[in-house]
Amino acid sequence: MRKTESQKIALCGVLGALSVVLLLLGAALQIGTYAAPMLASFLLVPVLEEYGPRYALLLYAATAILAVLVVPETELALFYALVIGYYPVLRYALRKIKPTLLRWAIKFVVFNTATVLVYLLLFALLGPAIWQELTADGTGMLVMLLALGNLSFFLCDRALGAVTRYYRLVLRRRLKHFF
Repeated sequence: MRKTESQKIALCGVLGALSVVLLLLGAALQIGTYAAPMLASFLLVPVLEEYGPRYALLLYAATAILAVLVVPETELALFYALVIGYYPVLRYALRKIKPTLLRWAIKFVVFNTATVLVYLLLFALLGPAIWQELTADGTGMLVMLLALGNLSFFLCDRALGAVTRYYRLVLRRRLKHFF
């Protein structure tokens, strides 16, 4: 079945709205600061698989703009917009790099750079009081948080691979009537 532009836009709109709802739920529950953006990024998988990286990036951009404008928790919105929202498309592009170690090194460099950027932005936006509070606990705490963030990112990558495989093998056949 030929995919029309209106079908593509409709699917992207529905998945974008669902992504924003997940981000709002993460902000409302106060426990989803990192989990909600990761789950919302998983919703790019059907668009990426069916329509390619161009549509997936457009969906990400629309969702990121809405997240920054609508989601009341700044950290959550920035984490989605700058760190993890585009990751499924980046992962798709990096799959061609053959040395696995190099591919993982690039993934971790991008993740850590984006994470540091988010927290520098948060410190700039929320003032030096936050920085003083964090450094009062010691830089060891910051290093531990970044290490746990890297572990979470690794697990997110593995989960994204599993979700992508599940979509290709099971969901695509069941949903092919819809798009």
